[in-house]
Amino acid sequence: MNVSDLREILQYVPRFRGRTFVVAVDGEVAASPNFQNILLDLAVLRSLSVRTVVVHGASWQIGELARDRGVALTNADGTGITDAGTLQVSIDAAIRLTNEIMEGLSAVDLRAAYLNAIIAHPAGILGGTDFQFTGRVERVDTKALKLLLEEGIVPVIPPLGFDGEGRTYRVNSDSIAVEVAEALQAAKIIFLAPTAAFQPAGWLPRLLSIAETEDVLRRHRATAPVGLLSKLEAAARACRQGVPRAHLLDGEINEALLTEIFSHEGFGTMVYSNEYQQIRRIFKKDVRSVMTLIRQSVQSEELVNRTRNDILEHIEDYWVLEVDRQPVACVALHVYPEEKAGELACLYVSKAHENQGYGRKLMGFVESLARDKGLTRLFALSTQAFMFLQQKGGYAEISPEALPPVRLERYVQSGRRSKVLVKSIAAA
Repeated sequence: MNVSDLREILQYVPRFRGRTFVVAVDGEVAASPNFQNILLDLAVLRSLSVRTVVVHGASWQIGELARDRGVALTNADGTGITDAGTLQVSIDAAIRLTNEIMEGLSAVDLRAAYLNAIIAHPAGILGGTDFQFTGRVERVDTKALKLLLEEGIVPVIPPLGFDGEGRTYRVNSDSIAVEVAEALQAAKIIFLAPTAAFQPAGWLPRLLSIAETEDVLRRHRATAPVGLLSKLEAAARACRQGVPRAHLLDGEINEALLTEIFSHEGFGTMVYSNEYQQIRRIFKKDVRSVMTLIRQSVQSEELVNRTRNDILEHIEDYWVLEVDRQPVACVALHVYPEEKAGELACLYVSKAHENQGYGRKLMGFVESLARDKGLTRLFALSTQAFMFLQQKGGYAEISPEALPPVRLERYVQSGRRSKVLVKSIAAA
């Protein structure tokens, strides 16, 4: 770890201190070699005063135990029919795994407790079929969970629920995690899925709004693994019910959990319920961040060098795009009112956030801003990004002599010999 990594982590610590995270662990992940590393990650969260609730699945363990006993399961993940034989196997496998998780938490110096915090009722008759001992969450014993969390104890919740008559029901763990997160007003719900759930690799975006998540579910419902679809649906539901962030991670990869939580670029897929990105004007306190952001691009001569005074002198021209309150991109619009022209300048996206559409978003923002100001054309100067401006922004190369006179003078003095590009824009 280098100093910049530590600084990045420390930016998040005050924000998460005292907040509640619900970590939903797939049963297959709990059986993987990486689970011991996850337990250590939970210890790190607790050391930073993050309150953590562990909700675990057990379908993998239920399937293994059923094979050992020669029991034919009616359903393993708590979404289908649960007959009496399947229920008994589910109880035995789930409680055994709960105990193993509590032992693992104790081994990393965390206090843990299991309690019957899920009050459930039967799923009932759906589509003419009696789901028997499959249950749904009726309510969460929030008071009991909060008492444990206030004492620094990690609640461990199996995929089981109980009714007022003392009956036990098999309940899907993803559904439990969502209800627990909502009841506790958790800041995050984190789903740890097995590697197989993310195959084929590459189709799942890194960042999704609720609407985008629902669109992904429609487009990939026929091809995506069922377990991943369940977690995407649960993530969208959690965000609709008020949980700000839901994360889907490969739980079999070491450090995935901490990387997702404590880095700007993250590791898995995040579903968000509120405005995660914003473009805003910069303030004096932001100048240092902007200079740090563009430093590498200045060194490579992609952007012209700007001093602190240069930026402060035209501070009203500069804007930043924030991701989760961290500046990851910037742009400036310098206006030449006599020519009804504007210069798109200082367009930069951090390397960690490239290929996510932020550059095009900032270009579109500047165009909208220019129209509001009554400008009819935008020009840009570039030594290395001219192809991007042409292909993604619709700019066309022109002669430098077409620049406003005052800008042409600075162009000649700089000696950079940048390509000059222009784009006509319609009035607002």
